[in-house]
Amino acid sequence: MATATATKTKLRPLGDRVVIQPTPREETTKSGIVLPDTAKEKPQEGKILAVGPGRILDDGKREQIDVKQGQKVLYAKYAGTEFKVNEEDLLIVSQKDILAVVED
Repeated sequence: MATATATKTKLRPLGDRVVIQPTPREETTKSGIVLPDTAKEKPQEGKILAVGPGRILDDGKREQIDVKQGQKVLYAKYAGTEFKVNEEDLLIVSQKDILAVVED
């Protein structure tokens, strides 16, 4: 079981949830135009900080989680719940909202 540490706050996701640190949004366009917050593209990529133990299935067993801490992933555009911990933007998503693992 992994916990995400955002400064002094520790997070341990429950069930099949995953804590993700989204990649920073683009501040300027390629041509140098500064974008206001309302025009920035919502990120769909981030680094996994913590993974829950998996949800409990109908037969009482735990579902296996396919991702692990430290991986870079792509997730659905409007997935999860955004929150701020000590000025750090984080996102909690369900495993089903993770679309792919980015391999370098």
